[in-house]
Amino acid sequence: MKKKKRDVSNGHSSINMNSVINVTALSGVVFRTAVLRRRLRRLRHHVFPLVSAVSGCLLLLLAAFSLLAPSPVLHHHDHLSLLRHYHSSDDNGVVEARSNSDETSTFRVPESGGSSGRDLWSTRKSDMFHGCSNAADNFATADVKTHSNRYLLIATSGGLNQQRTGITDAVVAAYILNATLVVPKLDQKSFWKDSSNFDEIFDVDWFISSLSKDVEIIKQLPTKGGKPMSPYTMRVPRKCNAKCYQNRLVPVLNKKHAVQLTKFDYRLSNKLDSNLQKLRCRANYHALKFTDLINEMGKTLVDRMRMKSKHFIALHLRFEPDMLAFSGCDFGGGEKERKELGKIRKRWKTLHASNPDKVRRHGRCPLTPEEVGLMLRALGFGSDIHLYVASGEVYGGEETLAPLKKLFPNYHSKETIASKEELTPFSSFSSRMAALDFIVCDESDVFITNNNGNMARMLAGRRRYFGHKPTFRPNAKKLSPLFMNRNNMTWEEFASKLRTNQIGFMGEPNEIKPGRGEFHENPAACICSASSTKSNEVPIPQNESYDSQNIHKEDDTKKDSGYVTDEQITEDEQDWSEIDYTEMNINRSQGKVLPSVRVSDPGLLLKPDEPELEEFFSD
Repeated sequence: MKKKKRDVSNGHSSINMNSVINVTALSGVVFRTAVLRRRLRRLRHHVFPLVSAVSGCLLLLLAAFSLLAPSPVLHHHDHLSLLRHYHSSDDNGVVEARSNSDETSTFRVPESGGSSGRDLWSTRKSDMFHGCSNAADNFATADVKTHSNRYLLIATSGGLNQQRTGITDAVVAAYILNATLVVPKLDQKSFWKDSSNFDEIFDVDWFISSLSKDVEIIKQLPTKGGKPMSPYTMRVPRKCNAKCYQNRLVPVLNKKHAVQLTKFDYRLSNKLDSNLQKLRCRANYHALKFTDLINEMGKTLVDRMRMKSKHFIALHLRFEPDMLAFSGCDFGGGEKERKELGKIRKRWKTLHASNPDKVRRHGRCPLTPEEVGLMLRALGFGSDIHLYVASGEVYGGEETLAPLKKLFPNYHSKETIASKEELTPFSSFSSRMAALDFIVCDESDVFITNNNGNMARMLAGRRRYFGHKPTFRPNAKKLSPLFMNRNNMTWEEFASKLRTNQIGFMGEPNEIKPGRGEFHENPAACICSASSTKSNEVPIPQNESYDSQNIHKEDDTKKDSGYVTDEQITEDEQDWSEIDYTEMNINRSQGKVLPSVRVSDPGLLLKPDEPELEEFFSD
């Protein structure tokens, strides 16, 4: 019995021990699980926010990269390949353009202009503004202020319109200096080798008489002791203001009596007293008239365009080799184009190597003839419009012009609407031929410019002054990517985007803020609202009598001691938009270096000329 009891007791003890072991083991598992859970919670509390933060940063970086990174660049070589389309017309009068790279995608250009929602032949509110350039009552006249022993001569630079800026500014410079102006000498050594004198381009007698109250003008220097006076030659910096002229030239005039200023283009500041700006306008828009021979032929060309249509467009195409070379753009002609344009570009010794893609992104490449045609169609001009094209030799010839002529079959030029015999008195002289184009473009109902060169600026300002006639300038910076991607959109999308991008480039009144741009393009001081009275058209200081002793406060703020200010940029700082046809510096081409100008007068320091581009465009 005892033995059984011990066995039972041992059995119970064994069971109890096992139970304890099992409970202990279970407790250990539970404990380890709890610890593990606590560690996981801690890990989740610390690591998960870190992972989330890192992920968020990565997402932000990706978003920023997608926003800042440039879109894939379609090089203009590819762009020009897209310009070479297969053209066909369907029964509905639609020109279909198929991309070479994708025969299935179509860009259907309608023959009709459609509706742009505006009258393309006039500018809105143009009747509310008019040109106003009469002299103020307190503007000193020539007979009161001109010194009898001061004579100013200028040598103009470039082609017709670049020279026109110089002639206009010379009138104002002579007034500032209280000097007699000698009829300007035209540039006969430029790239175009035009031997014309002033009186063969402009009506010299009208020029002298119409400005007689403002500036005394003579045809040639008087003699001194029976011998012709010898003028002292020097140069002023670009954008020189009134005080700059006085500091630099008055001491020289007092000693030498006659001074000739060389390369006189853009040598006068844009920002002058309103009285001087109005004198600028009187000289440009009223005193400078072409000769009767040029005016009569120009009128004949205009009349012949009017006989063809009630309205016509004039286009200054500006797609000549020199323009393309100077721009530094790539027009898709491959190695042949690079060699040809590169050779021409070498004429400008100071031009740096070009980056065609960068130049195009900045809107400094002229539109191709086809792009101009597409722009006109998108703006609302149909194929029935008559187009007068002012242009020299187009790079690529008829092959380049073919797409434009396809879009606008009524394509004209002075050579097509006038006989060879009629053009004979002009054809050997580039400035006279340019004058004919100038007249037709000025009289056109709409003027289209393909760059912002001298002719474009002069005509834009003139058309603003005489009634704000429509003048369209391509917004090349916005239009370039639109043209490159046009085969990825419908015509309707393309036309809508183009019209949006052209807002502010359509020649509307007040489109350019007063004081912005070249004065010749935006003569704001000479444009008044229709409701203005004589007393409030342009505010004029009542006590101002402008002479050499009274410089407007605006000039004083420059603190110009005769040196170049920020506004007085040198030629090296100009871009192609300020330049037109090529001008060759004969002295430098012959290896000669012009000496710096020095004057021995104590207290007078003439700064040596800033480096200049060896040649300039003009037109």
